[in-house]
Amino acid sequence: MDRFLLICFAGALGTGTRYLMTIWAAQRFGAAFPYGTLIVNLAGSFLIAFLLQLALANGWSPAVRGAVAIGFLGGLTTYSSFNYETMALAQQGAFGAAAINLGVTVVGGFASGALGLVAGQRLAG
Repeated sequence: MDRFLLICFAGALGTGTRYLMTIWAAQRFGAAFPYGTLIVNLAGSFLIAFLLQLALANGWSPAVRGAVAIGFLGGLTTYSSFNYETMALAQQGAFGAAAINLGVTVVGGFASGALGLVAGQRLAG
């Protein structure tokens, strides 16, 4: 039960972070493109690879790994939002923006994850 509550708490923090990032990105870059979702998905791809590499190398407990990966990063990253926003762009006839969002998120997420893995491996030794 303690692990469950820890994951729930971390998920709430991740969700709150996503909300604040979405507001910040819309104010900073405008609301015509889902920049906030893109930012959290790329950052989340990096962070899950980076932090779980460190967790495995440093023997973090299953509860802490779950809180980080399932809780915080699960609340932070937003694939369902990404999917909906990309489809909405396409439905509005903004096929170029939809394709850019799809390509940058998929390729950028893979690249961010690879970078996080390498950074975690180097930091962990």
